[in-house]
Amino acid sequence: MRIVIVGIQGAGKSTQGNLLSEKYNIPYLSSGHIFRQMAQEKTPTGRWLKETINSGALVDDDMTLKVVLEYLKKPEYQNGYILDGFPRTVVQAEAFNGGVDKVIFLDVADKEALWRISGRHDNREDETVVAIRRRIDLFHEWTLPVLGYYESQNKLVRIDGEQEVVKVFDDICKSLNKLEKAEAKERAKQ
Repeated sequence: MRIVIVGIQGAGKSTQGNLLSEKYNIPYLSSGHIFRQMAQEKTPTGRWLKETINSGALVDDDMTLKVVLEYLKKPEYQNGYILDGFPRTVVQAEAFNGGVDKVIFLDVADKEALWRISGRHDNREDETVVAIRRRIDLFHEWTLPVLGYYESQNKLVRIDGEQEVVKVFDDICKSLNKLEKAEAKERAKQ
């Protein structure tokens, strides 16, 4: 299965991604984690990424596509993956054409997301109030259209992300079980 998890910062993407990875034995990959790792490198790209991420801006389409698509060539992702943070724009979704079986949208209100982030204990440099608000605004501007893109392909599943973690997980699993049954049916025909 090739799954994408979409939602604003604080929606619970990494929590659900890790739970799904464990249940389905599919590797979880967060583009944000990749970029934060690269931002620690003492290189011009690393410094640029650190400034970009800490300001709350999105990494441009060309850089994002180059990095994520290269990562997905690794052997551990050949039999499927759970992606978080990619694609964030319609340009990225179009370039990633065919790379997704199901898109899970964790629907969480901005206010709820801000409340969740304020309760975190890891205090990341890129989680200032200004950076978070900017990222939420960019989500509405750039990523919401991605949902329409995948909805038109019947790949989008909307999940109420404001429920308890286990209920969100259960709802996602029910949706993915339907996908697995459809894939098994298709394989049986061949």
